[in-house]
Amino acid sequence: MNDSGRRAARQAGGPVQNLRLKLAVFALLCALPLSGSLLLGLQGESWVPMVAYGIVSVVAFLLYWSDKRKARSDAWRTPENVLHAVELAGGWPGALLAQQLFRHKTRKVSFQVVFWFIVLLHQGFWIDQLFLGGHLLAWV
Repeated sequence: MNDSGRRAARQAGGPVQNLRLKLAVFALLCALPLSGSLLLGLQGESWVPMVAYGIVSVVAFLLYWSDKRKARSDAWRTPENVLHAVELAGGWPGALLAQQLFRHKTRKVSFQVVFWFIVLLHQGFWIDQLFLGGHLLAWV
């Protein structure tokens, strides 16, 4: 497929490229938060992280969907700091799915740097909680 054909497929919302690889990466990234949230719930501490990840991810997904529609129609856009705040609040899984499904915000490097930093923060938090006893964040 030539460059113009690829661009047309991207704009038309064609199939997600490298779907298996992207699903595997998504599953790996979700493993720590899911395990940690599930463990907290099963230990009787709190189901809030599990519920929050789910609800906020749906909110993030819907915000990306709405922003993509607005981008196509030159309407008022959702500010990037709002998208990042929702990702930070636990919506990064929904945001990652939306980025791939809608092909939205995937090419803007400055946006992706902040997005992946947020994902890494969540991974670091759960590594600390699950394997280091929460000692890294004790000084914060």
